[in-house]
Amino acid sequence: MEKKQQVHNLIILDESGSMESIKTTIIQGFNELVQTIQGIEKQFPEQEHLISFVSFNSLGHNLLHFIDPAIKLKQIDDKTYKPNATTPLFDAMGFSINKLKQALEGQVDYNVLVTILTDGEENASKEFSGMDIKKLVEELKQNRWTFTYIGTDHDVEKIAASLSINNTMVFEKNNTDIKRMFMKEQNARAKYSQKIRAKEDTSSNYFGDNEDDKKTKSDTNGTVPKSGPSLWQKLFGS
Repeated sequence: MEKKQQVHNLIILDESGSMESIKTTIIQGFNELVQTIQGIEKQFPEQEHLISFVSFNSLGHNLLHFIDPAIKLKQIDDKTYKPNATTPLFDAMGFSINKLKQALEGQVDYNVLVTILTDGEENASKEFSGMDIKKLVEELKQNRWTFTYIGTDHDVEKIAASLSINNTMVFEKNNTDIKRMFMKEQNARAKYSQKIRAKEDTSSNYFGDNEDDKKTKSDTNGTVPKSGPSLWQKLFGS
């Protein structure tokens, strides 16, 4: 039996107090993302998707999954996701990325997709600096690690650039835009797996070429603009 291509999905989710106002929508969106990852693994049977999932705030890191099969990825609820305290973003990234990096030492022929979702700037890290994270990101990008930064309520592109992350998406802090953000993220994951199958570069252009793929923005009356079927819909029919 041919060995499957390992795809590690590392998700780093902000659980600081400022996320409380969008908690319900974030939970719903994340749970749809769970189904997306599981569906992608079925659509690309030559790939084995493994999950590491960390939520964080200044009270600590909550390691909910670590290199678990996609089928074991659990949905979250208001008991497992409780926004509180401040935002030690650099510490969360340093902890999560280094833990996975160490676990993968000696292994070859794998891909890693790191997804960071936050609504605020770093304000509480004690162990890692921005420069530490930048060096780590630049090192791992040379070895099939892809980094994405999704955020709101701060200068997302500036912060991501300072960490050497060029795949960014901005969303507005309302239910409509958050739902659009998760939809775009789902579509990008399908494209990412297609690139792996085709042995194409996965390090950049994760969200697409045009600005609308970078910044989700609802129209003036709060409705979602009509568009053609997404890649996700074409692949999975929903």
